[in-house]
Amino acid sequence: MEDINTSFKTFCEAYFKTFCEISRSMQQTFEMEKVLDLIVNSATRAMAAKASALFLKSNETDEFMPVAQTGLSDTYVHAAPTSARAQIADILKQGGYLAIKDATHDPRAENHDQKVSEGIASMLVVPVIADETPIGTLCLYNATPREFVESEIQFLSALADQGGMAIQKARFIRRKKNHSDLLLTITENLNSTLDIRHILHIMSSEIAEAFNVKGTSVRLLDEQRKELKLMSSYGLSEAYLNKGPVSADTLDLSLSRPIQRIGQENVEGIDYFEEKKKEGIVTLLNLPIKVKEEVIGIFRIYLATDRKFPEDTVNLLRALTRLGGLAINNASMYLQLQSDKENLEKEIWSHRSWF
Repeated sequence: MEDINTSFKTFCEAYFKTFCEISRSMQQTFEMEKVLDLIVNSATRAMAAKASALFLKSNETDEFMPVAQTGLSDTYVHAAPTSARAQIADILKQGGYLAIKDATHDPRAENHDQKVSEGIASMLVVPVIADETPIGTLCLYNATPREFVESEIQFLSALADQGGMAIQKARFIRRKKNHSDLLLTITENLNSTLDIRHILHIMSSEIAEAFNVKGTSVRLLDEQRKELKLMSSYGLSEAYLNKGPVSADTLDLSLSRPIQRIGQENVEGIDYFEEKKKEGIVTLLNLPIKVKEEVIGIFRIYLATDRKFPEDTVNLLRALTRLGGLAINNASMYLQLQSDKENLEKEIWSHRSWF
């Protein structure tokens, strides 16, 4: 009995020490990579395992990508990727973790041959959560068959929570810096030109590249406010761009629902549904282009995955679209002044010819 108590005390002390170390590291550094490396190393050491790895869902491909690992070969880590959405859904469905005693044959595990070659017998997988959204998995690998007990599952889940907090903190800091840099860059570029087409190109290209999205488009209302004319785009195929006219009547120009998800079936308010599916568009972010309070067009961001934009990012995009509308208005006023000046000069010269 005394040996069991001593073993349990040692077990608790090791886990407590691990959390103290990770918490201290999170307070001392903003570098997500260092914290994630500490988490996988701590998991492997504290649970006396062969290896561990942390995978995050890619926004572009919806597959798991390794971001930190210890004890695994590059060949194994970069084996055939798995569907992030499907695996996380399975884990959550099975109670929040996936414990596999025989990872070389169990149908719930993938890449059986690679596991045999890597010397992996058992594995424990838990989800990584950030902003209440599953974004990845923390995986522990054992070299011998192992039945994972409840305390081990809870410990790995707690480590995954620490990883989620570290990722959330690092992403927030990085996002704020990127937002500031983007706002400054676009503001300077918009102020450097009165060429409307160049302004629209800046809006579409720089925002697409900054947020790593599939594509963007800028459409402005015609004089009758009946049709939205394509003025600029980025990342979209010619076939999609030439799909046909876009009527203002088919879109909610008040954009009370800025985010639209395409889904498997057509829903009200989504124009050219089949063409969007063929283009690989999964999510749309619609933002009105305004001059004062009048909507003059629409800025659309196209995504290839069901990606969620944080509220502060959507607010930044609204502000950038407002800046674009202001720049378009200034350029239009400049062109009008130029036209008025030329007409005035012509009128003066015509009057001079009378004398």
